[in-house]
Amino acid sequence: MDDPTVRSATPDDVADIRRVARESWHAAHDDVIGTDAVESAIDEWYDVDSLAESVARDDGRFLVACADDDVAGFAQAVLGDEGEPAWLARIYVAPDRWGDGVGTALLDRIEGWLRGEGVDRLRLAVMAGNDVGNAFYEKRGYAVVEEREQDLFAATFDEYVRETEL
Repeated sequence: MDDPTVRSATPDDVADIRRVARESWHAAHDDVIGTDAVESAIDEWYDVDSLAESVARDDGRFLVACADDDVAGFAQAVLGDEGEPAWLARIYVAPDRWGDGVGTALLDRIEGWLRGEGVDRLRLAVMAGNDVGNAFYEKRGYAVVEEREQDLFAATFDEYVRETEL
């Protein structure tokens, strides 16, 4: 596999972002919240119009990572209010690319952009049962700062809020 190339997402990437979202959500979350809840989340949060709006937001960055001429992952971060941490709204990598450096390349780029914006903390939420995601964030130094119970499309699960200093 070629090293991933990270660039800003465009409206032309929406179909590939949806594909990666569907594959990665099912791989990471089916065992945690069930297939039906995963499908509902994808239908609501990754519909074409919502993704196009997210790509166009001016209060953050939406990136894609391409490898072997294909979108292999994506990430979106948004700036926080004054004195508040920025949020990693989403970062997903196609399951067949897990461990290939795609997530690392995306998160490196997000963190670098945030430091350039003067942001000193990045926060994210991850399902407690998402073993792949939690292992990735722990390796990157994201500490659990809050544990909470969440409901998502009739599924209840535990969630960690993680944070790191940039």
